[in-house]
Amino acid sequence: MSGHNKWANIKHRKSAQDAKRSQMFTKLIRELTIAAREGGGDPESNPRLRTAIENAKAANMPKDKIESAIKKGTGELEGEELSEIMYEAYGPGGVALLISVVTDNKNRAAQEVRHVLSKWGGSLAESGAVSWNFERKGLITVPKEEVEDIDELMMMVIDSGAEDLNENTDPIEIVTAPENLTQVRSTLKEAGFTVSENLAFLPKTSVKLPEEDAEKLLKLLNALDDMDDVQEVFGNYEIDDEVMERLAANL
Repeated sequence: MSGHNKWANIKHRKSAQDAKRSQMFTKLIRELTIAAREGGGDPESNPRLRTAIENAKAANMPKDKIESAIKKGTGELEGEELSEIMYEAYGPGGVALLISVVTDNKNRAAQEVRHVLSKWGGSLAESGAVSWNFERKGLITVPKEEVEDIDELMMMVIDSGAEDLNENTDPIEIVTAPENLTQVRSTLKEAGFTVSENLAFLPKTSVKLPEEDAEKLLKLLNALDDMDDVQEVFGNYEIDDEVMERLAANL
Protein backbone atom coordinates (compact mmCIF):
# COMPACT_ATOMS: atom_id res chain seq x y z
CA MET A 1 0.00 0.00 0.00
CA SER A 2 2.82 2.39 0.72
CA GLY A 3 3.56 2.75 -3.00
CA HIS A 4 0.03 3.85 -3.78
CA ASN A 5 -0.22 6.08 -0.72
CA LYS A 6 3.11 7.78 -1.41
CA TRP A 7 2.04 8.62 -4.95
CA ALA A 8 -1.35 9.84 -3.69
CA ASN A 9 0.39 12.30 -1.36
CA ILE A 10 2.67 13.56 -4.15
CA LYS A 11 -0.27 13.78 -6.55
CA HIS A 12 -2.25 15.91 -4.11
CA ARG A 13 0.71 18.27 -3.69
CA LYS A 14 1.08 18.57 -7.45
CA SER A 15 -2.64 19.23 -7.89
CA ALA A 16 -2.41 22.11 -5.46
CA GLN A 17 0.67 23.48 -7.18
CA ASP A 18 -0.84 23.15 -10.64
CA ALA A 19 -4.02 24.84 -9.42
CA LYS A 20 -6.29 22.60 -11.50
CA ARG A 21 -9.15 24.01 -9.50
CA SER A 22 -11.99 23.41 -11.94
CA GLN A 23 -11.04 19.79 -12.60
CA MET A 24 -10.49 19.17 -8.89
CA PHE A 25 -13.91 20.55 -8.02
CA THR A 26 -15.56 18.38 -10.69
CA LYS A 27 -14.04 15.24 -9.18
CA LEU A 28 -14.86 16.27 -5.62
CA ILE A 29 -18.47 17.13 -6.46
CA ARG A 30 -18.97 13.78 -8.18
CA GLU A 31 -17.46 11.92 -5.24
CA LEU A 32 -19.70 13.80 -2.79
CA THR A 33 -22.76 12.95 -4.87
CA ILE A 34 -21.92 9.27 -5.30
CA ALA A 35 -20.93 8.86 -1.64
CA ALA A 36 -24.24 10.39 -0.50
CA ARG A 37 -26.19 8.30 -3.00
CA GLU A 38 -24.59 5.04 -1.88
CA GLY A 39 -24.38 5.59 1.88
CA GLY A 40 -26.74 8.42 2.81
CA GLY A 41 -26.24 12.07 3.61
CA ASP A 42 -25.02 11.76 7.22
CA PRO A 43 -21.20 11.87 7.31
CA GLU A 44 -21.05 10.39 10.82
CA SER A 45 -22.53 7.11 9.58
CA ASN A 46 -21.01 7.30 6.08
CA PRO A 47 -17.17 7.18 6.12
CA ARG A 48 -16.91 7.66 2.38
CA LEU A 49 -18.98 10.84 2.52
CA ARG A 50 -17.04 12.07 5.56
CA THR A 51 -13.78 11.68 3.66
CA ALA A 52 -15.24 13.39 0.59
CA ILE A 53 -16.37 16.36 2.71
CA GLU A 54 -12.94 16.67 4.36
CA ASN A 55 -11.24 16.58 0.94
CA ALA A 56 -13.63 19.22 -0.40
CA LYS A 57 -12.98 21.50 2.56
CA ALA A 58 -9.22 21.02 2.16
CA ALA A 59 -9.61 22.19 -1.45
CA ASN A 60 -11.49 25.29 -0.21
CA MET A 61 -14.72 24.28 -1.90
CA PRO A 62 -17.56 26.61 -0.84
CA LYS A 63 -19.97 25.18 1.72
CA ASP A 64 -22.98 25.67 -0.54
CA LYS A 65 -21.36 23.60 -3.30
CA ILE A 66 -20.66 20.78 -0.84
CA GLU A 67 -24.23 20.81 0.45
CA SER A 68 -25.66 20.94 -3.08
CA ALA A 69 -23.61 17.94 -4.20
CA ILE A 70 -24.74 15.92 -1.19
CA LYS A 71 -28.40 16.81 -1.78
CA LYS A 72 -28.10 15.68 -5.39
CA GLY A 73 -26.84 12.35 -4.11
CA THR A 74 -29.70 11.92 -1.63
CA GLY A 75 -32.27 12.99 -4.21
CA GLU A 76 -33.22 16.26 -2.51
CA LEU A 77 -31.98 18.14 -5.59
CA GLU A 78 -32.04 17.08 -9.22
CA GLY A 79 -28.64 16.35 -10.73
CA GLU A 80 -26.88 14.65 -13.63
CA GLU A 81 -27.12 10.87 -13.98
CA LEU A 82 -23.80 9.52 -12.73
CA SER A 83 -22.44 5.98 -13.04
CA GLU A 84 -19.66 4.51 -10.93
CA ILE A 85 -17.41 2.02 -12.75
CA MET A 86 -14.31 0.12 -11.69
CA TYR A 87 -11.98 -0.79 -14.56
CA GLU A 88 -9.37 -3.51 -14.13
CA ALA A 89 -6.10 -2.99 -15.95
CA TYR A 90 -2.41 -3.81 -16.23
CA GLY A 91 0.33 -1.20 -16.19
CA PRO A 92 4.05 -1.22 -17.02
CA GLY A 93 6.01 -3.96 -15.28
CA GLY A 94 2.89 -6.12 -14.90
CA VAL A 95 1.40 -3.86 -12.22
CA ALA A 96 -2.27 -4.54 -11.44
CA LEU A 97 -4.51 -1.46 -11.43
CA LEU A 98 -8.05 -0.70 -10.33
CA ILE A 99 -9.31 2.50 -11.94
CA SER A 100 -12.28 4.10 -10.17
CA VAL A 101 -14.42 6.16 -12.55
CA VAL A 102 -17.50 8.31 -11.99
CA THR A 103 -19.00 9.52 -15.25
CA ASP A 104 -22.09 10.88 -16.96
CA ASN A 105 -21.14 9.04 -20.18
CA LYS A 106 -20.03 5.39 -19.91
CA ASN A 107 -19.01 5.05 -23.57
CA ARG A 108 -16.81 8.15 -23.48
CA ALA A 109 -15.18 7.06 -20.22
CA ALA A 110 -14.38 3.58 -21.53
CA GLN A 111 -12.84 4.96 -24.73
CA GLU A 112 -10.74 7.51 -22.86
CA VAL A 113 -9.47 5.01 -20.27
CA ARG A 114 -8.56 2.53 -23.01
CA HIS A 115 -6.76 5.25 -24.99
CA VAL A 116 -4.70 6.48 -22.03
CA LEU A 117 -3.73 2.95 -21.03
CA SER A 118 -2.63 2.12 -24.57
CA LYS A 119 -0.65 5.36 -24.92
CA TRP A 120 1.33 4.84 -21.71
CA GLY A 121 2.06 1.11 -21.82
CA GLY A 122 -1.00 -0.35 -20.11
CA SER A 123 -4.03 -2.38 -21.14
CA LEU A 124 -7.51 -3.20 -19.89
CA ALA A 125 -7.91 -6.57 -18.18
CA GLU A 126 -10.85 -8.95 -18.15
CA SER A 127 -13.28 -8.73 -15.25
CA GLY A 128 -11.82 -10.53 -12.22
CA ALA A 129 -8.29 -10.73 -13.63
CA VAL A 130 -7.04 -8.00 -11.28
CA SER A 131 -9.68 -7.45 -8.60
CA TRP A 132 -8.94 -10.75 -6.84
CA ASN A 133 -5.64 -9.24 -5.67
CA PHE A 134 -7.32 -6.32 -3.84
CA GLU A 135 -9.35 -6.01 -0.65
CA ARG A 136 -11.63 -3.13 0.35
CA LYS A 137 -10.22 -1.62 3.55
CA GLY A 138 -10.38 1.48 5.67
CA LEU A 139 -7.09 3.38 5.70
CA ILE A 140 -6.22 5.94 8.37
CA THR A 141 -2.99 7.93 8.49
CA VAL A 142 -1.40 9.67 11.47
CA PRO A 143 1.62 12.04 11.24
CA LYS A 144 4.70 10.25 12.54
CA GLU A 145 5.84 13.27 14.57
CA GLU A 146 2.69 13.03 16.71
CA VAL A 147 3.50 9.48 17.86
CA GLU A 148 5.67 9.22 20.97
CA ASP A 149 5.15 5.51 21.70
CA ILE A 150 4.46 3.27 18.69
CA ASP A 151 3.63 0.25 20.89
CA GLU A 152 1.03 2.27 22.77
CA LEU A 153 -0.49 3.43 19.49
CA MET A 154 -0.53 -0.14 18.20
CA MET A 155 -2.42 -1.39 21.27
CA MET A 156 -4.87 1.51 21.09
CA VAL A 157 -5.86 0.95 17.47
CA ILE A 158 -5.97 -2.85 17.68
CA ASP A 159 -8.23 -2.63 20.75
CA SER A 160 -10.55 -0.29 18.86
CA GLY A 161 -10.84 -2.63 15.86
CA ALA A 162 -7.85 -2.01 13.55
CA GLU A 163 -6.27 -4.90 11.66
CA ASP A 164 -2.74 -3.65 11.09
CA LEU A 165 -0.36 -0.72 11.54
CA ASN A 166 2.60 0.18 9.32
CA GLU A 167 5.14 2.27 11.20
CA ASN A 168 7.65 2.29 8.33
CA THR A 169 5.82 5.06 6.47
CA ASP A 170 5.28 8.74 7.16
CA PRO A 171 2.48 9.30 7.86
CA ILE A 172 1.88 6.04 9.74
CA GLU A 173 -0.76 3.86 8.05
CA ILE A 174 -3.48 2.06 9.99
CA VAL A 175 -5.64 -0.52 8.21
CA THR A 176 -9.16 -1.45 9.31
CA ALA A 177 -12.15 -3.38 8.05
CA PRO A 178 -14.51 -0.86 6.40
CA GLU A 179 -17.09 -1.29 9.16
CA ASN A 180 -14.50 -0.46 11.85
CA LEU A 181 -13.15 2.69 10.21
CA THR A 182 -15.40 5.09 12.13
CA GLN A 183 -14.61 3.56 15.53
CA VAL A 184 -10.83 3.56 15.02
CA ARG A 185 -10.93 7.12 13.69
CA SER A 186 -12.94 8.29 16.71
CA THR A 187 -10.52 6.62 19.12
CA LEU A 188 -7.54 8.35 17.51
CA LYS A 189 -9.22 11.77 17.40
CA GLU A 190 -10.23 11.47 21.07
CA ALA A 191 -6.58 10.72 21.86
CA GLY A 192 -5.58 13.97 20.16
CA PHE A 193 -4.11 12.67 16.90
CA THR A 194 -4.51 14.41 13.55
CA VAL A 195 -6.09 11.79 11.30
CA SER A 196 -6.84 11.42 7.62
CA GLU A 197 -9.04 8.59 6.41
CA ASN A 198 -10.39 6.97 3.28
CA LEU A 199 -11.74 3.72 1.93
CA ALA A 200 -9.20 2.08 -0.34
CA PHE A 201 -8.51 -1.10 -2.28
CA LEU A 202 -5.31 -2.55 -0.82
CA PRO A 203 -3.29 -5.19 -2.70
CA LYS A 204 -2.66 -8.62 -1.23
CA THR A 205 0.65 -8.89 -3.13
CA SER A 206 2.81 -6.17 -4.64
CA VAL A 207 5.35 -5.71 -7.43
CA LYS A 208 8.66 -3.90 -6.83
CA LEU A 209 9.40 -1.82 -9.92
CA PRO A 210 12.81 -0.90 -11.33
CA GLU A 211 13.26 2.79 -12.14
CA GLU A 212 12.55 2.42 -15.88
CA ASP A 213 9.16 0.77 -15.31
CA ALA A 214 8.44 3.10 -12.40
CA GLU A 215 8.85 6.12 -14.69
CA LYS A 216 6.45 4.63 -17.25
CA LEU A 217 3.92 3.80 -14.54
CA LEU A 218 3.97 7.28 -12.99
CA LYS A 219 3.43 8.84 -16.42
CA LEU A 220 0.41 6.55 -16.85
CA LEU A 221 -0.94 7.40 -13.39
CA ASN A 222 -0.45 11.10 -14.09
CA ALA A 223 -2.35 10.82 -17.39
CA LEU A 224 -5.22 8.94 -15.71
CA ASP A 225 -5.36 11.56 -12.96
CA ASP A 226 -5.74 14.27 -15.60
CA MET A 227 -9.02 12.68 -16.73
CA ASP A 228 -12.15 14.30 -15.28
CA ASP A 229 -13.93 10.94 -15.00
CA VAL A 230 -11.16 9.16 -13.06
CA GLN A 231 -11.59 9.50 -9.30
CA GLU A 232 -8.74 7.32 -8.04
CA VAL A 233 -6.36 4.59 -9.16
CA PHE A 234 -5.25 1.77 -6.90
CA GLY A 235 -2.21 -0.34 -7.74
CA ASN A 236 -0.03 -3.10 -6.32
CA TYR A 237 3.27 -1.37 -7.08
CA GLU A 238 6.21 -0.60 -4.80
CA ILE A 239 8.67 2.15 -5.73
CA ASP A 240 11.58 3.39 -3.61
CA ASP A 241 10.67 6.73 -2.03
CA GLU A 242 13.67 8.60 -3.42
CA VAL A 243 13.00 7.24 -6.92
CA MET A 244 9.34 8.24 -6.75
CA GLU A 245 10.13 11.76 -5.54
CA ARG A 246 12.74 12.24 -8.26
CA LEU A 247 10.51 10.96 -11.05
CA ALA A 248 7.44 12.83 -9.81
CA ALA A 249 9.37 16.11 -9.89
CA ASN A 250 9.80 15.73 -13.65
CA LEU A 251 6.18 14.90 -14.50
